[in-house]
Amino acid sequence: MFVLARQSKSSGMTFRRPYRISIPFLKRGPLVSVVRLSGSIGSGPRARLSDEAIGPVIEKAFKRGRPAAVALLINSPGGSPVQSSLIAARIRRLAEEKSVPVHAFVEDVAASGGYWLAAAADDIWVDQGSIVGSIGVISAGFGAPVLLARQGLERRVHTSARSKSMLDPFLPEKEEDVDRLKGILEQLHDGFTDYVKSRRGDKLDTGEELFTGEFWLGRRAISLGLADGEAHLVPKLKALYGDKVRISRYGQRRGLLQRFGADMARDALSVVEERADYARFGL
Repeated sequence: MFVLARQSKSSGMTFRRPYRISIPFLKRGPLVSVVRLSGSIGSGPRARLSDEAIGPVIEKAFKRGRPAAVALLINSPGGSPVQSSLIAARIRRLAEEKSVPVHAFVEDVAASGGYWLAAAADDIWVDQGSIVGSIGVISAGFGAPVLLARQGLERRVHTSARSKSMLDPFLPEKEEDVDRLKGILEQLHDGFTDYVKSRRGDKLDTGEELFTGEFWLGRRAISLGLADGEAHLVPKLKALYGDKVRISRYGQRRGLLQRFGADMARDALSVVEERADYARFGL
C-alpha cells in the first residue's frame, strides 16, 4: 500500500489518502493447499476420517485460490476399506479435473487404509521413522458363547435364511462362516493390491512380497518403491515450488457440541478404538 498526498480544490488543504497500487513485476508465490488426513478411517460424519466428513474439506482444498498443488499430510493406521477407497477416489477425481499434482507426506504412520490414501498422491514422502505399508485387510471381533453358558444364559436366534446369523459373537463359530469371511477378505485384499499396483506401477520392487500385510520404516519403504523419498512438508514444498510458496492448510473442524463434550461416552469409545488401531504398529 502507498500513501499519496492530494490537495483539495475547495479548501486548498492537503490531505493524505491511501491508494493500492499493483506492481506487476512483484508476483505472489504459488499456492499449495495442505489437507490433514489424521486418525482411523471409518464411516459416518462422526468418524475422524470418512468420505462424508473429510470430503467437503478436500473439495475446498482443490477449488479455493486455484492451487498449484495439493499436499496430503497423512497420519493414519487405516480402517474401513470402502471409506479409504472413496476418499482416494475423490482425491484422484479432483486432481484430474483440476490438473493439479498431489503430494503425500507421511508423519507417524500410513498403514493399511492410511497407505491407500497416500497412494492416491502422485508421489509419497516419508520420515525415516514413518511406518508404511500393511497392505492387507483384517477383521477382528470377540466371541462370548462360553461366558453365556457359564452364566446359565442361552442364545436363541431364528432366521429365514441360512447365513443371516453368520459370525454371531454369542454363538459358537462355524467353519463355513469363517471360510466365507476369508473369501470376502481376500476379495478386498485383491482390490487393495490392484490399486497400489495401478498407482505405484514400475516403482514397486516386484522381487519383494509387498502385499502380505507387513509394514516397514520409511527408508526401507523407499527402497521397496512404496515411497519416493525422505522429506518433510515445508522444505519439500519450497524445493518444488520456490521459497515464496504459500501454504493454505485445511482440516476438519469440530462442532460446538463436540468441543464441549456433549457426547463424551461415544467420543471416549472412539478414542479407545483409535488407540487400539495405532497400537498395532507400536505407536
